[in-house]
Amino acid sequence: MAQRLDVHPTHPQKRLLGLAAKALHAGELVIYPTETSYAIACHIGDKNALERLTALRKLPKDHQFTLICRDLSELGQYARVGNGAYRIIKRNTPGPFTFVLPATKEVPKRLVHPKKKTIGLRVPEHAVARELLEAMGEPLLTTTLRAADAAEDEGPMWDTDDIVHRLGKQVGLILDAGQGQQEMSTVVDFTEDEPYIARQGIGELR
Repeated sequence: MAQRLDVHPTHPQKRLLGLAAKALHAGELVIYPTETSYAIACHIGDKNALERLTALRKLPKDHQFTLICRDLSELGQYARVGNGAYRIIKRNTPGPFTFVLPATKEVPKRLVHPKKKTIGLRVPEHAVARELLEAMGEPLLTTTLRAADAAEDEGPMWDTDDIVHRLGKQVGLILDAGQGQQEMSTVVDFTEDEPYIARQGIGELR
């Protein structure tokens, strides 16, 4: 059963985030809160952890993976960002946005979209997510938390008791910051001549 750590939603305890970072470095899957919903993460370079995450979510082979980053400098390391895209991203980060951009060679090939050669990138605003990234010292591979047995119309998971009940045996650690949101991020695609909203979530692009 997963280790469940009660973290403060706005002033998370560094010791607990250190334990979560240690678990990620050891190859565990970690569930954590964001400003949209709970999400699940693994170490960016851990192939076995990625396979477990993919199986848990039943993700298709052409799933668009996302990295959460601490700031724009990290984002630029993993994606090719033009001047126009940079200005838009800078205005809207941190926040509930996922930006789809051409991936650089820094991104492990297994994380790059097989056809579009893209990677999703997000700079979260939630204190727990941001402090977890600080404890890690590097980006994390992440995806929205949904149970494999979720109905088609079921949104992302937000109730921590439900998360423990349904996924507690499949992950290593859960950062419990209380009931979460049941929202999705807005996905902005920068791979065409003009950026477009691929999915409208709670983020209103400025």
